[in-house]
Amino acid sequence: MSGKGPDTKKSFITQAVILAVVLVVVCSCGTVPQTSRKTDPKIALVLGGGSAKGFAHVGVIRALEQEKIPIHMIIGTSAGSLIGGIYAANPDSFQLEWIAFKIDKNDILDFSIIYSKLGPVQGVRLEAFVEQTVKVKKIEDTKIPFYPIATDLNTGETIILEKGSLAKAIRASSAIPGIFVPVTFGNRMLVDGGVTNNLACDIARSKGADIVIAVNLLKDIKDYDIGSAIDVIAQSVNIMMHENNKTKLKYADIVIEPETKGVSIFDFTQKKKLMEEGIKATKAAIPKIKELISKYQ
Repeated sequence: MSGKGPDTKKSFITQAVILAVVLVVVCSCGTVPQTSRKTDPKIALVLGGGSAKGFAHVGVIRALEQEKIPIHMIIGTSAGSLIGGIYAANPDSFQLEWIAFKIDKNDILDFSIIYSKLGPVQGVRLEAFVEQTVKVKKIEDTKIPFYPIATDLNTGETIILEKGSLAKAIRASSAIPGIFVPVTFGNRMLVDGGVTNNLACDIARSKGADIVIAVNLLKDIKDYDIGSAIDVIAQSVNIMMHENNKTKLKYADIVIEPETKGVSIFDFTQKKKLMEEGIKATKAAIPKIKELISKYQ
C-alpha cells in the first residue's frame, strides 16, 4: 500500500490539473463566440414624401417582405409617414396594399368651403382615416418602431414624433404648408416634415441603424402642368424637398427610386402603376441589400 501511495497522489494531481484546464476552456468558450458569433444588422427603412406618389412605397414594402428583408425601424415623412405608419402598426404587405387601394382622395382631403386663413385643407379626414383604419393608436405601440417626421413651424426644427396619437402624428407629418392647416401636437405647431427633412436617413443613423434603405420619390420633379395655386405650392414644396434630399441621402446605404414621373400631387388614379414601379425598383436593389446583410454575418 505504501508503494502505491505516491502514484495515486500523482494521478490525483494530474486529473485535477486536467479538470482545471477543461473548466477554463469551457468557461472561456462562453465569451469567445460573442466576438465571432453571427450578428444581424439593424435595418432602417426611410420613406420620403411625395403626396400621391407615396403609393410607390407600398410596392417597395411588398418586395422587401417577399424577399424576407427584415425591417427593424421605419422613419416616415409626409406620404412616407402614412404608408410607413400603417405598415409599422401591422407588418403585412397584403393588408397594406388592400388599405392603399381603398384610399380615396376624399378620405384624405377635406377642402373647406370657407377657406381657413392657414390652409384650405383641414386634415381632419386624414387623421380620422388613420384612426379608423389602424388598430394601434399610439406611436410607441407599433409593432415595428416608427418615427414620423414633422417640422416645427415656429422654430424651423425637425421634430421626431415618438409618443402620442399615431393618427395625429401622421396628419402633422403630412401637413403640406399652404395647403393643409398646421397641426397642434403638444405645445408645437407642426407642418410637413419634408420642409426640413424629407428623407431622414440621418435620424435612422442616430437611432442605431446599421443599414439604411431610403426610398426617394422625387428623383424627377419636372412638372409642366401647373394650373392652380395648389399646383404652385405643391411644386414649390417638391423642389424644396428634392434639394433637401441631396444632403440626407449621403447617410443611406441603398437608395430606391421608383419611377413616379407624371403623377401630380393629388392624382389617386395611378395607384397600381406606382405600386408596380415600387416593386420593380426594389427588386433591382435586392442583390445589393443582401450583399450588405451578408457582410454582417
